[in-house]
Amino acid sequence: MTSPPRAEGVSDPSGFTLPSLPAFPNFPAPLQAVLFTNEDPEGFLAANLQNRPTCIQGGKHASKMINELISEMVDAGVHYGHQTKKWNPRMKPFLMKDRGGIYIIDLEKTVQQLDKASDFLADLVGKGKKVLFVGCKRQAQDAIREAAEATGQHYVNHRWLGGMLTNSLTVRKSVERLKYLETIEKQPEFKSMSKKELAALGREREKLLRNLRGVRDMDKKPDAVVIVDSARETIAVAEARRLNIPIIAIVDTNADPALVQFPIPGNDDAIRSIRIILQNLVDAMVAARKN
Repeated sequence: MTSPPRAEGVSDPSGFTLPSLPAFPNFPAPLQAVLFTNEDPEGFLAANLQNRPTCIQGGKHASKMINELISEMVDAGVHYGHQTKKWNPRMKPFLMKDRGGIYIIDLEKTVQQLDKASDFLADLVGKGKKVLFVGCKRQAQDAIREAAEATGQHYVNHRWLGGMLTNSLTVRKSVERLKYLETIEKQPEFKSMSKKELAALGREREKLLRNLRGVRDMDKKPDAVVIVDSARETIAVAEARRLNIPIIAIVDTNADPALVQFPIPGNDDAIRSIRIILQNLVDAMVAARKN
C-alpha cells in the first residue's frame, strides 16, 4: 500500500513541506491531521469527543470514553483502508470518503462493532464455550497465538487445512499421527529405523505441529470463530458458515461484511491495528472468565 496522504500544512520527515491536498469539505483541518498523519497537534480529537457517552463494555476500556479508544486506533492506523479500486461496495456504511485513492474507515463504526463483538464473546466465554482464533497472514500470526493462549482458546495461525471444521475426523487422524511422531523414540521400531527415515519423520512432525499446534486439543467444533482478514481466510469463513458457527472478523475495505455475523471494520494489514482490536476482544473474554 502506498504511504497515506498528509493533510495541508504537514511537513515530511525529510524536512520538505508537502504540497497541499484537497481537503474534505466537512472536516476541520486539525481532524484531517489526526486522520491522515496520526498526529493531533491542536488536541482536536480529544476536545470534540471528550464527552461522548459511548464506551467499550466488558473490556479494559470499560472506564474509558470513546475518544481515548479512537485515539489509540488512530495511532495504530486502524482507519487506513485499501485503495479505492479494491473496495467492496458492501463496506460503504463503514467508510468515510476516500483520500488520495485510499478509503478511510469510520472509527466510530469500528468501536460500535467492536463493542458488539466483545459482548458476544464475553457471553460465550462466561458460559464455558470455546472460540477458535484464525489468522494465517504473517502480520497476524503472533497476535493470534498470543490472543488464544491468553484466553485458553484454540487457534490456527499458519495454514488453514481444508476441512478443519467440516471434516474433523481427518483432522483428528492427523493429530493422532502427530502424537505418534512425538513419541517415536519410545516406540519399539525406533531402534531399527535408519537416520534417513528418522529425518523424514522429523520433518513430517514439524509440519504437522506447525499446522495443528493450536487445534490438537479441539475435540468438537468451536462455538465461535474470530478471523483476521476474512477476505483472505475464505475457506475458514465458508466452513464456519456451513456449520452455522458465528463469525467475528476484522474486515478491511476489500472484504464482504455480509458474510460474517460480527464484522469489525479496520486495517487488517498492520500489526498494531490487528493487535489493538484483538486486545479489546481478549480483555472482554478474560474479564468474563474471572467473573
